[in-house]
Amino acid sequence: MKGRIAVISDEPGWHGARLKASLARRGWEIVFVSLSRGQLQTLPDRPPALLPGFGEREPAGVFVRGISGGSLEQLILRLDLLHVYESLGIVVYNPPRPIELSVDKGMASVLLARAGIPTPPTWVTADPDEARAIALRELSQGRWLVSKPLFGSQGEGVQLHTSPASVADLRPAGGVYYLQRYVGTRPARDFRLFVVGGRVVAAMCRHGADWRTNVAQGGRCQGIDPSREMIRLSEESARVLHLNYAGVDLIRDETGRLWVIEVNGIPAWKGLQSVCDLDITERLVDDFLARLAR
Repeated sequence: MKGRIAVISDEPGWHGARLKASLARRGWEIVFVSLSRGQLQTLPDRPPALLPGFGEREPAGVFVRGISGGSLEQLILRLDLLHVYESLGIVVYNPPRPIELSVDKGMASVLLARAGIPTPPTWVTADPDEARAIALRELSQGRWLVSKPLFGSQGEGVQLHTSPASVADLRPAGGVYYLQRYVGTRPARDFRLFVVGGRVVAAMCRHGADWRTNVAQGGRCQGIDPSREMIRLSEESARVLHLNYAGVDLIRDETGRLWVIEVNGIPAWKGLQSVCDLDITERLVDDFLARLAR
């Protein structure tokens, strides 16, 4: 074997099996690791980070497939482990700082907007009175509003508000309100483009079972040939957030204008693979190993 790769995942499942098979064909051994079992230490002549399955040896590379939730302190420790490995010159894919930027919907929205990437008007506040005032102003003008957890994925905890009466149902997630203007069409339809190494490699349209299009919430996938504008916005979004690979979600409003609504730094690709001829896992592993070689 050429070496041992740490694949960070609490539930490897389909994605883990694909990564393991691809890396094994290329002569690499992989160890599935949960960062919840990692440890930092400051001892003379001893490694500063420890992962189960590696003893005091460092992995040849780290592929981040999933980071479990937890308290603020637990999350900081898990990300610190990735930061330490990166500081030692070990390839971490995606790196910790880009993961932090993309998983924080508020910061991601600000960075995308500042870069000139069209992203829907968004407000993030911990003040309940301010959140209700924003929601009431938007809804009173006939606009719809989406409230989301600042941290989260797969459509969990996302709510749609369509009338001023729904302001009474507005609830914070972790004490914070993330409010975003709904710009999509009905019935719901959006686009997921998958970026690897700075280039879009696959794309699909998702048709929603309700106003949400997430596959985990019943969305239906359809492979597409993305337009040049879709490709440009997706590649630029991944670049702004410094992501090696990313799932970029776009939506068209009723005028046909494209908006970037989310950038996922630890994206799943099972649904996309089901409607795509290109082997996405192989493309990811190609890019990951090329970075190891460099």
